Amino acid sequence: MKVFIQSVNFNADSDLLKYIEKKIEGLSKFYDKIIDAEVFLKVQKTSDKENKITEIKINIPGNEFMMKKEAKSFEEGVSLGVDSLKRQLKKAKEKLRDSVSI
Repeated sequence: MKVFIQSVNFNADSDLLKYIEKKIEGLSKFYDKIIDAEVFLKVQKTSDKENKITEIKINIPGNEFMMKKEAKSFEEGVSLGVDSLKRQLKKAKEKLRDSVSI
């Protein structure tokens, strides 16, 4: 699976990129037909502490899943996002299994 990471208006360090790739790669345990993932990291210009926006889009055959999280750090946003995507992928796999067994 390919993981595309774009950081908007800043340069993400290599530790953050490795962390994101590792977390996204972990999703393949829940759904093995993931084509690719796109991750967008943005810093919102605001006085809030939760100004880091993480968007993750997962492409699977015939569908795509997307999530967006605001958090204090990109690591936290990615972690929350991956948990959300795990649930979505599990549901998709169950639906697929149910439609095949009919």
